[in-house]
Amino acid sequence: MGGTLLSSEKKLSIFALGGVNEIGKNMYVIQYEDDMVVIDCGSKFPDESLLGIDLIIPDISYLIEHKDKVRALIVTHGHEDHIGGIPYILKQCNMPIYATRLTIGLIQIKLKEAGLLADTELIEITSNSEVELGSIRATFFKTNHSIPDCLGIAFQTPEGTVVHTGDFKFDLTPVNEQYPDIHKMAEIGKNGVLVLLSESTNSERPGFTPSERKVGESIEEAFTKARQKVVISTFASNVHRLQQIVDAAAMTNRKLTVLGRSMVNVVKIASELGYLKIPEGMLVEAGEVAGLEAERVAILCTGSQGEPMAALARLASSTHRQIKILPGDTVILSATPIPGNERNVAQIVDNLFRLGANVIYGSGSVTGMHVSGHASQEELKLMLTLMKPTYFIPIHGEYRMLYQHRLLAEAVGVKKENIFILHNGDVVDIQDQAASQTRKVSAGNTFVDGWGIGDVGNIVLRDRKHLSEDGILVVVITLSKAEGHILSGPDIISRGFVYVRQSEALLDQANRIVTETINKLQAENIYQWSSLKISVKDALGRYLYENTGRRPMILPIIMEI
Repeated sequence: MGGTLLSSEKKLSIFALGGVNEIGKNMYVIQYEDDMVVIDCGSKFPDESLLGIDLIIPDISYLIEHKDKVRALIVTHGHEDHIGGIPYILKQCNMPIYATRLTIGLIQIKLKEAGLLADTELIEITSNSEVELGSIRATFFKTNHSIPDCLGIAFQTPEGTVVHTGDFKFDLTPVNEQYPDIHKMAEIGKNGVLVLLSESTNSERPGFTPSERKVGESIEEAFTKARQKVVISTFASNVHRLQQIVDAAAMTNRKLTVLGRSMVNVVKIASELGYLKIPEGMLVEAGEVAGLEAERVAILCTGSQGEPMAALARLASSTHRQIKILPGDTVILSATPIPGNERNVAQIVDNLFRLGANVIYGSGSVTGMHVSGHASQEELKLMLTLMKPTYFIPIHGEYRMLYQHRLLAEAVGVKKENIFILHNGDVVDIQDQAASQTRKVSAGNTFVDGWGIGDVGNIVLRDRKHLSEDGILVVVITLSKAEGHILSGPDIISRGFVYVRQSEALLDQANRIVTETINKLQAENIYQWSSLKISVKDALGRYLYENTGRRPMILPIIMEI
């Protein structure tokens, strides 16, 4: 697509390769002349229509085409929708990565698993860092979110300052006492902001997002009331929440067991780097739980979104090898289900109730066990007011969220014509302080299936959907190479179409139709394999649809001897 930026054109270009009009796989690009800086490189999980797909990452064909201009990847924080695509992208376009200490620790786990750690340049930054990237200079400011070490970024370019907020909220009583750099944000705004890119996840929610400390109070109360084991499940990356769970366990004199690979990894990294403080002797292995008094045990696990293979699902179905949920145990889901996960979560909650557990679940605003990490409307307006941008691009959200954020921006004084709601790939060009959106670069989804990156496309997905709906029929025929007549077969193998023992008459007639079709073609001196296969598929397909109303995938296999 027409996205090449000629070096002679001295203009600033801003675009998203992921993260607008969607939740997840965030990736944004700031470009001035021959210098490109990438912000975040996330992934998202597929929906039910993407059969067999493990992960979705941004399409970076534009970056690959211009890899000599890519100066760096700057990561705002360590959530999966901001770092999940990094190992896959680096295989195609290597670049130095700038991130905070905890974020680098989480990225290193991924790079080590992918065998890329030795070949990747990781550079630690703080809110006081300044990074020169060709004609672009990046400075940073602290924000609050549901994971420590989050940064917003201010890019100084020859055209003006571009600010990317990252994910944020204004938590004035943060658990880790890392307060938001409100004074620094105001200073950036005072010096003039040309473009603000600000997250939109909670733009539909009025008011302010409550402090994470509120959750800590609810967790402590639940731990105090519990008379047996406490099992609590939350997002592994929410280190603030993990610290409050540790504190509640310490207050009630409980040992703590950690279940789930991602939870174990985050607890290990966060503890080693000093972001999570666990009293010595508190952590015990899962195998030790059976030997402890129930009222002295707390279990921290993955699975708050109903993931079928996560630790909570295995506990709920009594398939965990070492730990069982017993009547009277307390189970806390310290997370609100992401849209689409409600059914899986409900199934787990049902199973837990069947086991006799006391289950605390549902909306965080009701249970007190969860608050969002994202800014609500009043905080979004505060960010806009602090930055006072000339141009505004709402990011991180589906269209209705971006639209609502646009209305908030208008309400605090940003001109309507200076607000751009983009699709992935849309480019905002700014030259001599004038912005326009008239072109696109290549953008879209790249599917990860097993070890394959981008090798599964729409045609493969269409076949998978076909197979899942109507099954497959394999027709095996052996022909004489000399005379061309049928030596054996046709043999028909059915998978996911009909049960063979109950459909013998149907398949016998299918055999006859295939034989008649082959004989008819040979009588007309047609022996090309392609013609034989097409005719067999057409004749058999018509017969099966007329008799069953189904259209299985028909795969003729013709061999010559």
